[in-house]
Amino acid sequence: MRFSFDIVKQRKKFFALSIAVTVIGIVTMLIFGLNYGVDFKAGTTLDINVGQTIEKAKAEEIISGTGVAPAVVTIGGETNNRVTARFDTVLTQDQVNKVDSSFKSQFGDKVSKEENTVDPELAKELAYKAIYAVLIASVGIIIYVSIRFEWRFAVAGIVALLHDAFIVVSLFSIFRLEVNLPFVAAILTIVGYSINDTIVIFDRIRENLRFAKVKSFDDLADLVNRSIWQVMSRSINTVITVLVAAVCLFIFGSSAIRLFSLAMIFGLVSGAYSSIFIASPLWLIMKSKTIGSSKKKAVA
Repeated sequence: MRFSFDIVKQRKKFFALSIAVTVIGIVTMLIFGLNYGVDFKAGTTLDINVGQTIEKAKAEEIISGTGVAPAVVTIGGETNNRVTARFDTVLTQDQVNKVDSSFKSQFGDKVSKEENTVDPELAKELAYKAIYAVLIASVGIIIYVSIRFEWRFAVAGIVALLHDAFIVVSLFSIFRLEVNLPFVAAILTIVGYSINDTIVIFDRIRENLRFAKVKSFDDLADLVNRSIWQVMSRSINTVITVLVAAVCLFIFGSSAIRLFSLAMIFGLVSGAYSSIFIASPLWLIMKSKTIGSSKKKAVA
């Protein structure tokens, strides 16, 4: 790419921006917490197909008439014929049957339902497994990058990776979006995408480093800056291609994968940003410490 901007020179501004977003995210989560879905919070979800178009107000009226109060009611399906009702408590079988009977009395015997219930123990187990999955994936990536490159690349890569995951979590907290199992799948996908994009830049830095005579911080900074711009077109084209697919899924996909698509959109943008503006400048700072020590050893 011909256009060149001194990314490394502006690194403190990018670091400050990321730290500011991180602090806002921490404060938001401390105040509001996360809006856990039924996957991580005990409760019942009913998907009811009524066979014809139904309005949200009508669905809420029918459910409320049975004496149970849903936390969220959404209408979906090609002709708005499907009602999804999420309850923060586990419904008894009698309550489920009463809701089912109420819809059948209004819309006939073509009404069908699907019930999903998560008890408190299962919700806790799912939450722990989700955390373990992210931690194991992160440790595996650290080991892989340490073997393929060196520990400084691994540290910089994992900081960028955690930065991306945290940005997505923070945005979901700020906008009170539901955190469920598809959200965890999106986080793991973002983790994989982020480190892949970062490794491409790291690989170019390592190649350029083989033939470079680095004698000062400025030499190293120039090498990092040049390496980033050499793969800039590839990075931008890749993220735009994947971003278009994620946006299409968000717009045209079903409501079941809408939050997954939204988390992917947040993560892809954050992943491209951290790969270019955070990971490599961070490696530069750590690597620059070795320039002075090499000279001292040579003098000794």
